[in-house]
Amino acid sequence: MSSRRIISSEKTILEKDDAVGASPAASQQSNIAPAVPADVIIKLLAFTFAMIIIPIGSYFASVNTIFKGNSTFAGALAAVMANAVLIGYVIVAMREDQSDREAQGKKTDTKKDR
Repeated sequence: MSSRRIISSEKTILEKDDAVGASPAASQQSNIAPAVPADVIIKLLAFTFAMIIIPIGSYFASVNTIFKGNSTFAGALAAVMANAVLIGYVIVAMREDQSDREAQGKKTDTKKDR
């Protein structure tokens, strides 16, 4: 069996891979944009914080002041407040999705006009 000798003027496989255009991956520009926009992460963190603080805070604020020690009603109020935060998150997410669709529609409309 014979082996192929590399001539000094030839590039090795590894050197060819480093060159731009040598492979499809090498010719593509890298996209370093974040997968999730920062405003989405901020909204998620805000609603997470609200989901923890509002129900617990409403329970302890109402158990002795509004409901005079009745923890059942205070617990029910905390559950209602947790659902209110959840509904608020769903509404914000739906509005954001609608605004994204409208922005995409405007982009396609401007491309059609050209």
